[in-house]
Amino acid sequence: MQTREDIFNILRDALVELFEQDPDDIKLTSNLYQDLEIDSIDAVDLLDHIKRQTGKKISAEDFKAVRTVNDVVEAVHRLVNAAA
Repeated sequence: MQTREDIFNILRDALVELFEQDPDDIKLTSNLYQDLEIDSIDAVDLLDHIKRQTGKKISAEDFKAVRTVNDVVEAVHRLVNAAA
């Protein structure tokens, strides 16, 4: 079982690695599109990275609803802990 903090750390590391984000700029309240300037192509890359890290895939429909880093953390948390 992964905690929200574990998921946040994985997500922050992914944003730093994939998109050269400053780790200090990545907060739970950060908006992916406005604050972190993630575009739709980047979002697909992020979804793929999450799938590789967790073994679970967030559906495109679920991902459309996310706006903030916390939204992603919550979506991944629900996904990885659904079967637990």
